[in-house]
Amino acid sequence: MGKRNSQRKNAAMLDSDDDNSSVSSSSTTRSDRLSVLGTEEVQLDKDSLLEQALDALFEKRGSTREKALAAIIEAFNSSMQHQFLEKKFATLLHQCLSSIKRGSSTEISLASRAIGLLALTVGPGDNAHEILEESVTPLSQALKSGPQSSKKLLLECLAVITFVGGSDTEETEKSMQVMWQVVHPKLGPNVAASKPSADVITAVVSAWSFLLTTMDGFKLNPKHWQESISYFSSLLDKDDRSVRIAAGEALAIIFEKGSLDKFFREARDSTDGSIQGSKPREGFSHIQGLKGKITNQVRSLSAEAGGKGSAKKDLNSQRNFFRDMLEFLEDGYCPETSMKIGGESLQTSSWSQLIQLNFLKHFIGGGFIKHMQENEFLQDFFGFKPKKKNPLEDEHRVSSVEKRMFKSPNSVVNKARTQLLNKQRMLSEGRNVGHYAVNGGDEEV
Repeated sequence: MGKRNSQRKNAAMLDSDDDNSSVSSSSTTRSDRLSVLGTEEVQLDKDSLLEQALDALFEKRGSTREKALAAIIEAFNSSMQHQFLEKKFATLLHQCLSSIKRGSSTEISLASRAIGLLALTVGPGDNAHEILEESVTPLSQALKSGPQSSKKLLLECLAVITFVGGSDTEETEKSMQVMWQVVHPKLGPNVAASKPSADVITAVVSAWSFLLTTMDGFKLNPKHWQESISYFSSLLDKDDRSVRIAAGEALAIIFEKGSLDKFFREARDSTDGSIQGSKPREGFSHIQGLKGKITNQVRSLSAEAGGKGSAKKDLNSQRNFFRDMLEFLEDGYCPETSMKIGGESLQTSSWSQLIQLNFLKHFIGGGFIKHMQENEFLQDFFGFKPKKKNPLEDEHRVSSVEKRMFKSPNSVVNKARTQLLNKQRMLSEGRNVGHYAVNGGDEEV
């Protein structure tokens, strides 16, 4: 088959859905945030805005905390907040964790996204590891007992903070197990498990897969994940299209990393020499049979005709995805993608890179381009070199709202500018008088 399909609609392979629904900060304008936080005077200093938003997280009213979190998210999406975090890192983290423990579904989702952006901003190191250590337990508890509608962002948050702050395989697998238990809970006697929704299943599989991309397949513990392959295969038969695609992504990474064969080898070499009670030869046949079954499922999904009421865009996305996956399973070719960021190309050439890019692009949302242009951690991770800025270009671009603030005749900034111009005019007139006096022979100005 060659690579004839590898270049097909590469842009379509990149998740274009940057909408984070109720937790999107794009609908919260700067002027809204100022009024929400009780600011009477225009304040252009970004640290000052963040300080006010952080103060608002201590308020008792949940709606006030929600709007403050939305303001914080927008601030992290619009620029790197390193100076602010040098002073307020710990306070912000613990207030966000407090929101996860006591807040509404919306507040939990907003706080989860803020913590993820906090980790991406500080980058790997002690602070990111502290975020992970402090957050794992509150996130795990919220995933068990919190509202269903907040679980998607909780899972994504856990994936991101583990991606940035995890220092070894054990920490990453611990987070993956927390995710796994959302769809495979460990229950005590007489406890009925609530069936997870399609959205939650998709979020679990996507977050789990994202962390799998960061791991060496040969360091995975096969005892934890043998059942995952059969589970993902079963998801390929589900009615929900997003579930099928998420399961396909997980299987693509497993095959890419060679984890399928690894699970068999380690299980075969174990003390009882069996895989889930099977003899070694039977275990090998089981793995090969499962591989053939998955290939047939992928082939069928790549040519699905679509059901009644099926959205054409979603159907095309599924077909394109599974055609690329089928080509990978049969010929070993991975899809190659490219996207332009500030005149430079960010490219992927493996399933792992593609899934990493889509996951982070979706999580960061509207701030993704800004992060790729200024976030050194993400640049290093993706091997991306942004186009150098023009040294004459203003480092802090003024937003349209800020421009209106400057232009307003009643603004503090405009009044200050008027006073400065008047003062400069008076000084200039004084110099002119002095100049004429000197020409007239007067030595004193």
